[in-house]
Amino acid sequence: IFEKEGIESEVIHVRDGRCNVIGKIKGVGKGKTLLLTGHTDTVPPYDMEDPFEVKERDGKLFGRGVVDMKGPLACMIYAMIGIKRANVKLEGDIIFAGVIDEEEKSLGTIDLLERKIKADAAIVGEPSNLDICVAHRGLEWFELSFHGKTVHGGKQKEGINAILKASNFIQRVEEKLIPKIEKETHPLIGTSSMNYGKIDGGTQPSTVAGDCSLQIDRRWVPGIKYSDVIKEYEDIIAELAKEDKEFKCTLKVMDSSLMKDGYVHEAMEIDLDHPIIENVIDKTQRVYGKKPELTYFTAWSDGGLLSSYGEIPTIVFAPGDLETAHSKDEQIEINQILPATLIYALIAIDFCN
Repeated sequence: IFEKEGIESEVIHVRDGRCNVIGKIKGVGKGKTLLLTGHTDTVPPYDMEDPFEVKERDGKLFGRGVVDMKGPLACMIYAMIGIKRANVKLEGDIIFAGVIDEEEKSLGTIDLLERKIKADAAIVGEPSNLDICVAHRGLEWFELSFHGKTVHGGKQKEGINAILKASNFIQRVEEKLIPKIEKETHPLIGTSSMNYGKIDGGTQPSTVAGDCSLQIDRRWVPGIKYSDVIKEYEDIIAELAKEDKEFKCTLKVMDSSLMKDGYVHEAMEIDLDHPIIENVIDKTQRVYGKKPELTYFTAWSDGGLLSSYGEIPTIVFAPGDLETAHSKDEQIEINQILPATLIYALIAIDFCN
């Protein structure tokens, strides 16, 4: 579609036949560069009926990926097409990046960063209901493996119960770490968080559990260091091992959360005085008739990578409601699609000039 419209574009192979799509409208001077970006992958259909057939109902489009995030991507693409067709002269560049793998390990955005992409601001098209998300938490999934000694339940004193060791760990976390996490605050986001997501141990009631695993979700507000998050758990493990010579535990990042070496799911935050924010407020009010709220993105996005590793001031801004993403009722409001397209175009024209 970019080639048809005379927009410079390329398909860049990233991994296993999966490619990023890059489009660029070059400016004629030394203006600022704006990056419009989002991911082309979706989660699986799960229990969604006819997931790959877009259906229209009650003023909404339904289908897997319509809000997360094919709809916002389409708005970005057509914003660029509109600018190109109108022959608008720009001082700076507009770059579109449709990236792979955000739902897994963000290999697409990491590839952008390793190709040294440069921009003065970025808009990530995760659904925000046309509000401006200026921050989000960092994220990691950890697995703790507790190691005991399996024996028959009739000789339990000769065994080491890994479930009990996991319980001791949880109690120490509740006592020492959770109060600390809840003191990590951000004016928009609130606090950092931690969730015990899954625990699994033992084989049957009459056997002392030799192994137990605990999976946790840890999220931190901007300003918290990833290395400190790791150390918090390592310190508790070391403390319990010092108190109990039978306490043995190993900590690792879950495979499903592990990124390429050198990258983690960092938090995102932009200076509230950055000009992209006032730009988006102005254009949204003019087109949509509503002043967007400055808020935070409740999930994680590739914006964490762009802002932390690329040092690109980044916001999340797009049509649609995140609440329906990944669900059997994924949907996007039709009445937000055309306004979002025009808003993106006007933002780009203003920012790049």
